[in-house]
Amino acid sequence: MEISTTQFGKIEYSEDKVINFPSGIIGFENLKNYILLKQDEDNFYWLNSVEEPEIVFPLFGIKVLDDNYPASEGDEPFGIVTLNKDPLQITINLKAPVYLDQIKRTGIQKILDNDLYPIDYQLFRKDD
Repeated sequence: MEISTTQFGKIEYSEDKVINFPSGIIGFENLKNYILLKQDEDNFYWLNSVEEPEIVFPLFGIKVLDDNYPASEGDEPFGIVTLNKDPLQITINLKAPVYLDQIKRTGIQKILDNDLYPIDYQLFRKDD
């Protein structure tokens, strides 16, 4: 199968690469199927909708930031990133992570009931 993406152009993929979100993603509940893309030199993953290829979410692996971040067995937590031309303005949503099970090819977004994790955590910081 093939989709035409804004970020990567035409992408060939097979059905076994599709990650299903039974409940969708907050604000995009009608979109259930995505593929996870990453370029070798890129710090981010890209969760690209199969149904609407112009919809893409930049993701960052949360375990890189916090080894103790809540997760369940088999699921890897990712935060949705808000990009900006100024790297110091790039934020990651730690409050509503996306959990991916790469084996089962399923995903879910959860809202954590915990004040430790902000919606707009600054991903990059200037060294003083």
